Amino acid sequence: MPSQGSGKFDRGYIIPIGGCSHSLYDDVAEQIRSVCLNASAAAIILNVGQEKVEHKLDKTLLSNGFEACDEVEVRSRQEANDELVIKRMLEKDLIVIVGERPLQISTIIGGTPVAKQLRKLNADGVHIAGSYGAAALLSEHMIAGGEDSITPKQDGVTMAPGLGLTNRFMLDYHFEQPGRLGRLLTALSYNPFTIGVGIDEGSALFISPKDELQVFGKGSATLIDPSNLQYSSMGTAGSGDLISLFGLQMHILAPGSRFKASDHKAFDEHWA
Repeated sequence: MPSQGSGKFDRGYIIPIGGCSHSLYDDVAEQIRSVCLNASAAAIILNVGQEKVEHKLDKTLLSNGFEACDEVEVRSRQEANDELVIKRMLEKDLIVIVGERPLQISTIIGGTPVAKQLRKLNADGVHIAGSYGAAALLSEHMIAGGEDSITPKQDGVTMAPGLGLTNRFMLDYHFEQPGRLGRLLTALSYNPFTIGVGIDEGSALFISPKDELQVFGKGSATLIDPSNLQYSSMGTAGSGDLISLFGLQMHILAPGSRFKASDHKAFDEHWA
């Protein structure tokens, strides 16, 4: 069962996992196990998409302290409405969503009982992870695609509604791939009230119930904070125009580094 705090359930961790290999390093799996306070932690993998995604996540979780790890395939909205799928999600400490294309995942489960149950379970203390394309799905405003560019452009990103587990962070995956920065900046120009985070291959973010983010794994995360944005030309830009953004703050977070959304500060063990 999920851990309790102060007489009621805390929200579970939100764990976006970067990269396209659908794999976990042991230190990431160990950290996932450590936030599951149940002595006999159980997980389930939701394999969402028109085709099954091959992975070894279950083996890694089982070899790092999980007692059980089930898997269920969700190929259509009909399956996302199946009560049996909902029941299999219950009594779990961790749910991992696996999928390659954020928009395809969203069109399959968006607005269905599966999506509603994921939000409810996370609010009740269950930890929710998303691998590869499903990492972007976890936020309220989802980056579904975009143009490869290092600079923001008026039409440089495709946005769609996400699962809505967090509205403090907007997530993008496989961020070391050329051109990801431009689309994240464009997305932030549409949504300057949120914080953008790009996740490298091999890294995972742990977003706590208090919206404190920490990086684990073998890669870094690029965090862009627009809280002090002074000017954006998005409102007057035409189709394809480059966008001016003044006053953004960028942090590069290596493994172990943290960021607190409450006071917009980044720190690690050597500097605070």
